[in-house]
Amino acid sequence: MTEQLLVQEDRKPEIDKLGRSYATGRRKRSSARVWIQKGNGKITINGKDAESYFGRPVLRMVIGQVFDTTNTNGEIDVVCSVKGGGLSGQAGAILHGIARALDKYNPEFHSVLRKGGFLTRDSRAVERKKPGRPKARKSFQFSKR
Repeated sequence: MTEQLLVQEDRKPEIDKLGRSYATGRRKRSSARVWIQKGNGKITINGKDAESYFGRPVLRMVIGQVFDTTNTNGEIDVVCSVKGGGLSGQAGAILHGIARALDKYNPEFHSVLRKGGFLTRDSRAVERKKPGRPKARKSFQFSKR
């Protein structure tokens, strides 16, 4: 246990020449490529700002959870490209990517992000359709006689 803590403290920030940290986030069928850097809290998704990309405020709130947890609200700019899935899965992928990028940007955030569950990949996905059934779990109507 103590060895892990020592290794964790020795991690250096992974920041490129432009002052950015990069990470990939995934959720359901969506994958997001995320770059973060010091700024004023602007979030750009596929060339649009977060307000115009995600119409529902709940999805914007999902993305903002990471910044509330690490107390970096309005301090970090996010640029990401996301593809695949629907809006909910894309929001989850962006959340996962931002959390992983923040972990690389500042390793001191690791324990806070881990406790919040932001670094864990949510592996839940749509269950496949089974043969002899109309959907994954639904059955055709049963007639006794």
